[in-house]
Amino acid sequence: MSQSTKSLYESAPRIHPRAVWGQFARLRVVAMIALLGVFYLVPWIRIGGEHLVLFDLAARRFHVFGLTLVPQDLFLLTWLLILAAMTLFLFTTLAGRLWCGYACPQTVWTEAFLWIEHRIEGDRHKRMKLDKAPWNGEKILRRGGKHVAWVLFALFTGVSFVGYFVPVEQVVANMVTLDLGGWPLFWTLFYAFATWGNAGFMREQVCKYMCPYARFQSAMFDKDTLIIAYDETRGEPRKSKAKKLSDIVGGDCVDDQMCVQVCPTGIDIRDGLQYECIACAACIDACNHVMDAVGKPRNLIRYTTVNHDAGDKYRLLRGRSIGYGVIWGALLVGFAVLVLLRSSVELDVIRDRKNLYRVVDAQHIENVYTLKVTNKQDTIISYGIAVDGEQSEATISPDRIELAPGETRGLTVGVRAPLDGARVETMTVELIDDSGKTVADRETNFFRPAR
Repeated sequence: MSQSTKSLYESAPRIHPRAVWGQFARLRVVAMIALLGVFYLVPWIRIGGEHLVLFDLAARRFHVFGLTLVPQDLFLLTWLLILAAMTLFLFTTLAGRLWCGYACPQTVWTEAFLWIEHRIEGDRHKRMKLDKAPWNGEKILRRGGKHVAWVLFALFTGVSFVGYFVPVEQVVANMVTLDLGGWPLFWTLFYAFATWGNAGFMREQVCKYMCPYARFQSAMFDKDTLIIAYDETRGEPRKSKAKKLSDIVGGDCVDDQMCVQVCPTGIDIRDGLQYECIACAACIDACNHVMDAVGKPRNLIRYTTVNHDAGDKYRLLRGRSIGYGVIWGALLVGFAVLVLLRSSVELDVIRDRKNLYRVVDAQHIENVYTLKVTNKQDTIISYGIAVDGEQSEATISPDRIELAPGETRGLTVGVRAPLDGARVETMTVELIDDSGKTVADRETNFFRPAR
């Protein structure tokens, strides 16, 4: 078998990023603590006895920051997903892969798992040495301890994830009492396993080969998008090359590979912008430490733009950013309006399609309708049913409906009116609360026989 054929099946070498500290590392730590804190704490928070966030699939009720949604409100979720996508497009155009470097779940949990690994196995050179060492007591202890810590952290993550769909107190109680049956346990273990595998083993492979964002992000870039770049004019030729060619004065880059060693995806940023770069800025922190040590100015590797490197000014407002910003703002305002105008009760009126009308007696005629009413509130509701509009002389029976929290009920009602009148008249069916206020209404038609 040829060497080229072997390379097709060669597994990717394991990347051991070196620990680094600096301005951008602090930002990543703050982002990690904030995002993980929100993820783990939110399922435990209750307001007025209700969970702050709980997607109760069994009851088909979704509690989100004090707002209770029902399946009829899922258009709001669709709107929210579109808004989230547009937010990603806007910030990518302005600041590049800010999401990937600081907020992506894969990045955040990988950062947490790397922190655990660093504390138990040591920094980069110690981990690489441990990889090559034979299996002895120390290696078993360190590797075993790391995986125990990883598994416990992953299980806590799985419990928290399921806590968004099942009350987290119930999930924890079931695990403590070893009541391990049902779907909650399955999804707890599934999400724990996914976290352990993705953040502990796959790491950069997810970003490089599985995440679609890295593939289409270039469509959102322009010459004013922030990227991480190496100042080739200032850094080249590197010191290693200058030593070989004594007649060349070396640049500022000392070629110590620190920028490569700290990169979580294992790339060399000096080779130019690459799709594997997640813009975490670890290479900037590492290079700045080196520049401080050799007495050179910082920011040999830095955040910049193509236009800035060409001598132009950075333009925050340009066609693409303005376009994304306008769409994003319109979506945000539209979402806020939909939430504010959302009714607490849903009413649909469906005519009986078999019979347009029924003659009751010599003076009256009746139309039959099905009222489908959904209570979106967390309390019992009781509303009167009335008719308004051209058919103001009509009477409706039954004239009241009571619904439990979250209940949806179909109610068949008859609308009776005088026989004399137009063949087709417009009327409005209304739900009226105890104060006389109309909380929901639907327009329909009332039919009489032709004369």
